[in-house]
Amino acid sequence: MQAFLEYVVKGLVQNTEAVSVTPVTREGATIYELRLDPQDVGKIIGRQGQAINAIRSLLLAGSAKKGLRCSVEIVEDRR
Repeated sequence: MQAFLEYVVKGLVQNTEAVSVTPVTREGATIYELRLDPQDVGKIIGRQGQAINAIRSLLLAGSAKKGLRCSVEIVEDRR
């Protein structure tokens, strides 16, 4: 699922080198923490959250087929 998520996100952003996906296991579910360039955050969120919601839906459907529980969180590093 991590490779799929990286593929989708890198296809949407300009600065692909800054994309980082880190899996974290909490309460039986895997949460993928997504870190990227601050200028690309808006592209991933999309208008009214449509892009991130679509990514979450795809990840949910793909993980359900494998019997997993997965989610995505965008982590903004404060500098």
